[in-house]
Amino acid sequence: MVKQESESANRPDNTAFTQQRLPAWQPILSAGIVIPGFVLIGLAFIGIGVALLVTSRSIQVLELDYTGDGNGSPCSSCSQSTTVNCKCSLNFTLDTLFQGPVFFYYGLSNYFQNYRRYGASKDDNQLYGDLSYFTSPSSSCSPYDYDGSKNPIVPCGSIANSMFNDTFTLTRTVSGKTDSVPLDGKGIAWWTDYNVKYRNPSVTPLKNAFNGTVKPIDWAKPAYELDTSDASNNGFVNQDFLVWMRRAALPNFRKLYRRIDASGDYQNGLPAGNYTIDITYNYPVRVFNGAKKVVFSNVSWMGGKNEFLGIAYLVIGSLCVVMSVVMLIVYAKFKFPDEE
Repeated sequence: MVKQESESANRPDNTAFTQQRLPAWQPILSAGIVIPGFVLIGLAFIGIGVALLVTSRSIQVLELDYTGDGNGSPCSSCSQSTTVNCKCSLNFTLDTLFQGPVFFYYGLSNYFQNYRRYGASKDDNQLYGDLSYFTSPSSSCSPYDYDGSKNPIVPCGSIANSMFNDTFTLTRTVSGKTDSVPLDGKGIAWWTDYNVKYRNPSVTPLKNAFNGTVKPIDWAKPAYELDTSDASNNGFVNQDFLVWMRRAALPNFRKLYRRIDASGDYQNGLPAGNYTIDITYNYPVRVFNGAKKVVFSNVSWMGGKNEFLGIAYLVIGSLCVVMSVVMLIVYAKFKFPDEE
């Protein structure tokens, strides 16, 4: 008797929900549904793949290596020199208009920014502008937290210390006259980086916030002097610094250096003509068998040039169509009598 009362107390209510009597619908995946479904999905993927591939191939990309390997390279003397701010030049010719907007990148090869210890070698509190971490950097920055005289390094860490420091200017020669191509460096970093993630200390002038600290070992000048032409583009919100601090996922990568300012003769992009890139060569890459290049590229609605995505869609779409044909053959040959 007691057992029956216990079972009754634990019994769910006699409702459609608790007794699982709610109406339900379950699709019956017959050949008449699956095979046309595979065909439609395959055709949709093939259409998207063709659109992506055609768009990607319409994007213009110009890559110029300036590592300096080989005696014939314009920068070979700089790659073997220890001179600071070594100068070299790259010449190239455009036969047709390089359609705008045009983006100017620098590229590095065999450079593993995704290495875990390298990525962890920074002080987020320091980069957020917390002055208490200026004099006491995080131990995660070691060995780039203090210099040989035990002075704190700001910004500390391997990422900041290895910041890319080659610089470029672009000129165009027309009828024997050389004109500078306007380059725009505003807003090249992520908005969240210079408005949320990184902050300068609330100290005026900014130089005073760095009293008692030293610049990173491999930097030519301190953080508050990174851009002498624009006071607002210094410290931890410097655009070039922010671009470098956002690490690349792969060992061969490119990072945005500038945009071609769409004004005057360059409103529609880079006109046909002879161009020269004047390079201030500082960044060493031969020690790790790396390479350096400059890249000019425009973009489309799908972003930069990337044929992999279009090819992937084409492959998956083709497989769906092939599988639908295989299933149709199997169904026609082995279908059950009751399905006739």
